[in-house]
Amino acid sequence: MVMSDSPTISTPADSPHSPANLISELCASFYRLGWVTGTGGGICIRAHSHKVYITPSGVQKERIEPSHIFVLPYPQAEPSPHTDRISLRRPKLNLKEPACTPLFWNAYTIRNAGSCINAHSQNAAMATLLWEKEKVFRISHQVPIIDSMPNEADLKDSMKKAMEKYPRAAGILVLRHGIYVWGMSPSNHLGDVWQKAKTQTEVRVKMKLAGLPTVLDE
Repeated sequence: MVMSDSPTISTPADSPHSPANLISELCASFYRLGWVTGTGGGICIRAHSHKVYITPSGVQKERIEPSHIFVLPYPQAEPSPHTDRISLRRPKLNLKEPACTPLFWNAYTIRNAGSCINAHSQNAAMATLLWEKEKVFRISHQVPIIDSMPNEADLKDSMKKAMEKYPRAAGILVLRHGIYVWGMSPSNHLGDVWQKAKTQTEVRVKMKLAGLPTVLDE
């Protein structure tokens, strides 16, 4: 559903620094670096505290254009199972919101995040298998691991419980799936947040496979 009386939204041509342009550039950059593949995962940014820009579902990450980005008002009431979230702008192409939109919303409502990324990283997926019994991946703090489900949107409740149990965690690992990681405020740079999470995950997976302790007190 698109709001007919929605406020004016800057189009990508209006500003080279618009969130839609930034998301498009990040997706292409992450693809070139090998951090994302295919159509999996997604990125969202909350701008000016009340607008959320979200990547579409089903589009190759390296081919996402600014005009493909959904813009949703924040906050808004939870939609019913048979209705869509309210949109300020939808792509002219017949594109769908990602199934992970409810999980992005968790990052905003529970953590007051400014940005969130869902990546199907091989190292993140491997970490969930190496620490499957513990259900926690330990770095400078603890990152909970939740079980995957056939429908990604159904992870919302288990993700919420894990976020409440581990209030210092800046990410959630999903078993055999990947990771959700977010910036804690709108001023956080999404790239910095993701780089730190990616680097720590890669290093500790290699340490675990080599039989080395991954935290100092082990």
